[in-house]
Amino acid sequence: MAMVEEELKVLKSAEQLTTFESGNEMAAMAAAQINYHIMGYFPITPSTEVAQYLDQMKARGEHNIKLIPADGEHGSAGICYGAAATGARVFNATSANGLMYMIEQLPVQSGTRFPMVMNLVTRSISGPLDIRGDHSDLYFALNTGWVILTARTPQAVYDMNIMALKIAEHAKVRLPVMVAYDGFFTSHQKRKVKYFKDREIVQQFVGECPTDYHFARDPKRPVTIGAHMNGEDLINNHYQQSEAMYAAGEVFKEVAAEYSKISGREYPVLDLYKMEDAEVALFLLNSAAETAKDVVDQLREQGIKAGVISPNIIRPFPAQEIREALKNVNALLIGERADSYGGNGPNLTHEVKSVLQDDKENKTIVLSRVFGLGGKDFYADDAEHFFHEAIDAMKKGYANRPFDYYGHVPGNKDQALKPVISPQHGDVYNSGLIHVEKDPETKKLKVKIPPLRSLTTKPKRLASGHGACPGCGIFTGLELFFKGIEGDVVILFQTGCAYVTTTSYPYSSHKQTMIHNLFQNGAATLSGTVEAFFELKERGEIDVSDDATFVMITGDGGMDIGMGSSIGTALRNHKLIMLEYDNEGYMNTGSQLSYSTPKGHMTSTSNVGRAQKGKSFHHKDTAQIMASTNIPYVFTGAEAFPQDLIKKAAKAQWYAHNVGTVYGKILITCPLNWKSEDRYGEKIIEAAVNTCFFPLYEVEEGLTTITYNPVEKKKKVALPEWLKYMGKTKHLLKEENREMLTELEEEIENRWQRLLAKHENPYL
Repeated sequence: MAMVEEELKVLKSAEQLTTFESGNEMAAMAAAQINYHIMGYFPITPSTEVAQYLDQMKARGEHNIKLIPADGEHGSAGICYGAAATGARVFNATSANGLMYMIEQLPVQSGTRFPMVMNLVTRSISGPLDIRGDHSDLYFALNTGWVILTARTPQAVYDMNIMALKIAEHAKVRLPVMVAYDGFFTSHQKRKVKYFKDREIVQQFVGECPTDYHFARDPKRPVTIGAHMNGEDLINNHYQQSEAMYAAGEVFKEVAAEYSKISGREYPVLDLYKMEDAEVALFLLNSAAETAKDVVDQLREQGIKAGVISPNIIRPFPAQEIREALKNVNALLIGERADSYGGNGPNLTHEVKSVLQDDKENKTIVLSRVFGLGGKDFYADDAEHFFHEAIDAMKKGYANRPFDYYGHVPGNKDQALKPVISPQHGDVYNSGLIHVEKDPETKKLKVKIPPLRSLTTKPKRLASGHGACPGCGIFTGLELFFKGIEGDVVILFQTGCAYVTTTSYPYSSHKQTMIHNLFQNGAATLSGTVEAFFELKERGEIDVSDDATFVMITGDGGMDIGMGSSIGTALRNHKLIMLEYDNEGYMNTGSQLSYSTPKGHMTSTSNVGRAQKGKSFHHKDTAQIMASTNIPYVFTGAEAFPQDLIKKAAKAQWYAHNVGTVYGKILITCPLNWKSEDRYGEKIIEAAVNTCFFPLYEVEEGLTTITYNPVEKKKKVALPEWLKYMGKTKHLLKEENREMLTELEEEIENRWQRLLAKHENPYL
């Protein structure tokens, strides 16, 4: 009797509020209510919002989670693992290539049995690049040793995030748990959801953070974590891990039952919709299953016994439950938003077939269809088509095509794409007006350029028609730089605003060769291109009289996640230019902080509020980092000082052709995310230089030269003269934030004085 009263007391106290929110918002809500210790994160669409929402809550003082911005997803996974190994409660969110970048860390987390929770907001994996939702990333996670829950709705995202931690920390499990939900379909679409008004209910449900484990949290109790093993020990370790995974299936049922008592919502292992007497059925993950349920109702009205199966957990795979659900089904079509290329069906198809193989009485005909890749919508008509394929197989007693793609369209040669712009190369980009020679005495390059109006006849490297925001400084800055480059270029764009606004199939704004690769590998990729070009030329396999100039263009935080690749390229000294357009954030994913964001500046992951005042640490000096690799030429430039930038471009080309790697950094405006007026772009850049925040200088063969000194030119202005133009920094001008402004002023002055010392002393 006392137990019943206690349960009623809990139910009564578990008051829930109704709201209208997206999956990402509800993932953040659950994390905030649990109040995790650590989130190591890196922005990637469409999971980025999870960290953004948590940062907004942090600024308002609604949780105490330490949000750690990583240098990339591999780094974020390391942060999470280190925190979990210390006994902290750990949370993360990622998507697509972010998962791929961290994937070598995931089996480490599961193999050493440290719990955590990560939201996988599913998205198509590159290449080609596509930011919309399918399950190609999820399928790579199937063999990482993580428990995987699948959430069809924002409500399920919230509930499963709460259940996930309890499962992860359960004594029989002790494994990391992934909550997977559909990018954009579930992550961004708002639905009616309920959440607990009092976060203590959530915290009571998940319980206290475990301490009875070998954590690296007490120096007085030393432990060794991650010791390597021989084969005999390793097989025992993996057997125990395997047993824990299967135990997680039973624990899921227990936790779901407990959660149902306080929430009123049930999450069985399989979501079965009218499967009790179904003769034909669809097996679908996540949001597509919701669409198919409407079609089931229509078919039932026509006398067709149809049903839908959708699992709430796929690791461990619910074998027994699937066998039971399909024992009377004549035909099943499994629709999957991913493929296992060459496997005659994707992963879950083979797992369902394997399950049915163990039931000798089962005669279900199984069809497999790959659909919805790259976020292609799945409508009721598509679900109806799937059902009719299954019905046709049931009538015939077999499937004409057991495996196929659905929704693909054969090409038409008559409609082949034709170039809109005639290829431009060679002489059209040779002005003959730029002269570079080496001074025999100083060993430095001397550059002569004509009046700027003389260079306007050189055609642009990019055609009009790109989709950049009004006032974006990327393309004016890049085009000005390219005025100083003669002849042909081969350009690699890392993912970022400059890439995504110029190259969306079947259109391209690039007049010369352009290659795209991901943030973390651009410099290495272009290294391979450069060396292949010279090797093919040396062997006489290509006939090229003039060498092209190879340029990697990065920005939007690309010198964070791509820093390792860039330093490796610099140390190998390939003949190429690395050019960074610095817009002070991850602008292509929604203005999250990057390491180039100055301290105190507001971004979507360094919000301003009662509990925090923008970014909490100082900006990275990439130019000095790259100069320390001893490459022949490093420079900074700005569109507001055009002659200086063009001269440096000419020098960069000479060094890239004759000596080795060049690195350049151009400050550019981002009116949208800086919250500034389009018309102030040049003023903002000029002020950034004249405050000495962004000094113009070059490091040529190790010697530093300041190419524009605002103090000597009597142009030096106070820091507020720069900050006042941008909405993202106006809080720094308020009296209550004077201390932070002073700290930023001191840091800028310290860096300027060090640069002056290097300018004046060749040995520094």
